[in-house]
Parts: sequence; structure tokens; C-alpha cells
Amino acid sequence: MKVIFVGAGPGDPELLTRKAARLLESCQCCVYAGSLVSPEVVALVPADAEKYDSAGMTLEETTAVCIKARERGIDVIRLHTGDPSIYGAIREQMVELDRLGIAYEVVPGVSSFQAAAAALKTELTAPEVSQTIILTRTAGRTPMPAGQELERMAQTQATLCIFLSVHNMAEVAQTLSAHYGADCPIAVVYRASWPDQIIAEGTLADIAGKVAKAGIGKTAMIVVGRALERSGAVSRLYSGEFTHGYRKAKHE
Repeated sequence: MKVIFVGAGPGDPELLTRKAARLLESCQCCVYAGSLVSPEVVALVPADAEKYDSAGMTLEETTAVCIKARERGIDVIRLHTGDPSIYGAIREQMVELDRLGIAYEVVPGVSSFQAAAAALKTELTAPEVSQTIILTRTAGRTPMPAGQELERMAQTQATLCIFLSVHNMAEVAQTLSAHYGADCPIAVVYRASWPDQIIAEGTLADIAGKVAKAGIGKTAMIVVGRALERSGAVSRLYSGEFTHGYRKAKHE
């Protein structure tokens, strides 16, 4: 018996990995984050399987499900939104499983920041503009460690993908404007890849108003940085003068 932490992806069931879909379709016991995981993904779980919505459960209660499953010799699918390694709260679950001697593994998933980039039809990196992507959030009930505050991250001029922070949109925009400039492009993607996906695009100067007008209050990804602009230097990768192990220069 083992617990399998499975990434549910951003919402669209077609963005599940093949392994994740196979595991869901054959599982006997599933604990899923009902407040975040798409119902279309949960629907892949067999009708006769045991299902537990962890939105209303404590760590002790989800652990108890795993203990009972071990007694019966069946695996547990622990279904998390996006990729379990990013704000997935899986570490504390693993600590409990280690204590109990219950084996586990992790199946990665497509993260919401990747789905947001796809929805925006953009590349998060750009030559001579940003070659770094930072995944971060603002402080809430979980405080930010010293040195990892949004203002410090903004000083890098990297592309920022900001989780769990759209409720602080005005404050986020104001903080970032000091480092990126008020005209810097920014986008907010609500429920990327879901049927009710909403995209709000603008600049740091006007995005807060656009987000409010769209009625976006949670479950959204903020993407900001000059890499979102279509202008600027282009990659040398496909230049006729650029050589690598698979291609010689055109003039040779």
C-alpha cells in the first residue's frame, strides 16, 4: 500500500499527465482538494471509489484515511491542484506518512503558472529582458520569510508569477510599479484552462481596476514583467548565423 500525490493540473482534464489519468481512473480511494480541483478531473475517479473532499478535513483526518486504507491494503490517491510541489502543503503530509511508515510517491502536474502563460499565448522569458522566472506570493496567513518579500523579488526585474495574491491586487501593483515602471505589462488569469477562465490584461497602472471590474477575487495567477511585451531582442536560436551541434551556419 502507498499514497500517491497526484498533480491534477490547472483544471482542464486534458492537461492531466497520462499517468495521472490512469491512476485516477483505476483508484479505489481518493482524497482531493475539492475547493480547487476541477470537478471534471474528480469525475475521472470511478463511481464506486471512496472519495474524500479535503477542503473540510484536517491533517489528522486525511492521515486517518491513509491508515484505514493501509489496513485494507489499498492505495490512496491524494489529488492536489496544479503541481503538488508548489504551494501543495504536501510536506506536512509526508512527515506524517514517514512517521507511520507508509510509502508514498509523487506524480507531477501542469502548474497554473504554465496554464496562465498558455492562455496568454506568451513566453515568460525573453532575450536581454528576462531569463529568470520567479514563482512567489504575497504574505497572508502564511508570512513571507525575511528577504523574500515581493519588493525584494521585484528588484530582480525577472518575470514574476504570483500565486494566491489577487486579493491584494492594488497593493501588488503599487509595490511592483516602483521597480518595473507603471507602464509594465501585467496579466491576471482566473481559473486558467477552466471553462469559465477570465483574463484581465493591462499595465501596473490600471490592472487593479480591470481586475475589480472583471470580478476576479481569488483562484487567479498574476504574471508581470517586460517579457510580456512583444517588442525587443529575439532569440538567436533560429538565426541563420547561429550554430550548434545540430546545425551549421547557413553560409558554410
